[in-house]
Amino acid sequence: MTTFRRRGRIDRSRLSSKRHESARASEEEWVDALGDGVDYEVEELHPPKPRLRSKGIYLLPNAFTTAALFSGFFAIVNAMNGQFQMAAIAIFASLVLDGMDGRVARMTNTQSAFGEQYDSLADMVSFGVAPALVAYEWALKDLGKWGWLAAFTYCAGAALRLARFNVNTGVVDKKFFQGLPSPAAGSLVAGFIWLADDNQIPVRDTAIPWVMFLIAVYAGLTMVSNARFYSGKALDVRYRVPFGVMVLLILTFVLISSNPPLTLFGLFVVYSISGYVIWVWERLQSKRLS
Repeated sequence: MTTFRRRGRIDRSRLSSKRHESARASEEEWVDALGDGVDYEVEELHPPKPRLRSKGIYLLPNAFTTAALFSGFFAIVNAMNGQFQMAAIAIFASLVLDGMDGRVARMTNTQSAFGEQYDSLADMVSFGVAPALVAYEWALKDLGKWGWLAAFTYCAGAALRLARFNVNTGVVDKKFFQGLPSPAAGSLVAGFIWLADDNQIPVRDTAIPWVMFLIAVYAGLTMVSNARFYSGKALDVRYRVPFGVMVLLILTFVLISSNPPLTLFGLFVVYSISGYVIWVWERLQSKRLS
């Protein structure tokens, strides 16, 4: 697109006849006397550059992620103050909040790359660093170097698990997790701490650090294994379910409320070995077909 700009250049053909009469006249007077005696030149008109839109983030799902991150940080603070039961409960609270942010984002269509990365970093704090530090402060430090090696094995396993999950998001089957999910691993560690701190486990005090050692190492190695664990993403809460599912849900709430530490720890023990049960079952089925 072009436009014309007027340039104050005098027409020489009309100026020559009046050169002697107005030799001392200024250029401005000549332009006024000549009137339209000017020419035009073409100037390019560049379209204005579009303004860059400021990038925002979705508030609702990221608020749940922030709450989960705060719960993990709160667990670390309570462990430093010697309040291990409160630290274990905070890890379970982070588990609930972490499960809600993804579902809220899918239900409200507010998924974003920022939310995925933020959720992964929050999981590393809440289910990677927090359980390892709480377990170390609670019992593993009594084992010396073996204690912090077990805590580091768990923490490194959580980091590797989350990194592999991020790069395999669109590759693996969404119905199953590859390796034990870090929230389940953190809940397994927190469940044992809550159960033992509440004196509801028949284990001698001298054996508790070694049991914690085995649980931490098992959870850390299972997170990086190839065992498949049911993800629960196939369950969509927006659709109808059989009436029996509602009854089962009510019974689950009753069991958890009757004895929270024992019920939660038992549920996550069963879930943590379910991946290996599925693996053995698939091996047996493949041998039968062959």
